[in-house]
Amino acid sequence: MQDTALLVQPDPADPRLTRRVTGLDHTGAPVEASVTVERPLTLYLNGQEIVTMMTILDRPEDLALGYLLNQGMLRPDDRVTAVDYDDDLQVVVVRTERRTDFEEKLKKKTLTSGCAQGTAFGDLMESFSKARLPPSAAIRTSDLYRLLHRINTLPTLYLEAGAIHGCALCQRDRPLVYMEDVGRHNAVDKIAGWMFRTGCDPADKVFYTTGRLTSEMVIKTVRMGIPILVSRSGFTAWGVELAREAGVTLIGRCKGKRFTALAGEQRIVFDADLDYVEEESAKHWRKNSREAAGE
Repeated sequence: MQDTALLVQPDPADPRLTRRVTGLDHTGAPVEASVTVERPLTLYLNGQEIVTMMTILDRPEDLALGYLLNQGMLRPDDRVTAVDYDDDLQVVVVRTERRTDFEEKLKKKTLTSGCAQGTAFGDLMESFSKARLPPSAAIRTSDLYRLLHRINTLPTLYLEAGAIHGCALCQRDRPLVYMEDVGRHNAVDKIAGWMFRTGCDPADKVFYTTGRLTSEMVIKTVRMGIPILVSRSGFTAWGVELAREAGVTLIGRCKGKRFTALAGEQRIVFDADLDYVEEESAKHWRKNSREAAGE
């Protein structure tokens, strides 16, 4: 049971996010399953169409702001005058005080390894190389184990229907905000948008993702100013290289007592007695994964 309420967390009971579908199981018997609903969302920045994304459409305003921030189209000091969402048209329009024109930038983009073909535009690497993360940030292994347990016991859309990624903004051993979406980059962007709206300080935060620790994940974490990135999944070589370059603490393959850190290891304080660390989080994850798969 979660001992502290999250500021934002999934609502697996929201009827807009899942649908019941009938079919057959491996024996040929009739079966009914919950499936995740994805819908298109078209994003405009001022008068310019930017992108159409496939999303569960639960937090379109945060997704729009986070996408623009993480693509460098919106600056942290920009004044946003309005974020208008039309549910019938499935369109969100972000309006800024600063005039914007990204026609040329939109022609120059690189497909990344993100689900649903996330994009990173050409000049992102330039701003990435200038980023500086707080060197004093640290994570205790005792906090990390409690954090993983709390995340694994959250009620999530993944457990209801699967086919979805989750990301959490955390502080010490507490998840503060948990977002889900069909693409992990969407979940990241929704948290980035929420941080922008609320003025959240990233310096002492930890970012958790269920997805792989790729170059895209590292770049977006750096753009958000978060010094520690954690995942239950593995790494890509470029993700590790970029994390080392930017000074990100990169911790992956977090299952039960085990994890692997491949960058920023100096931020980790090994204070947990492993004899007293329960394997419950890993067991719970496997159990819930089987239930979500209908096993």
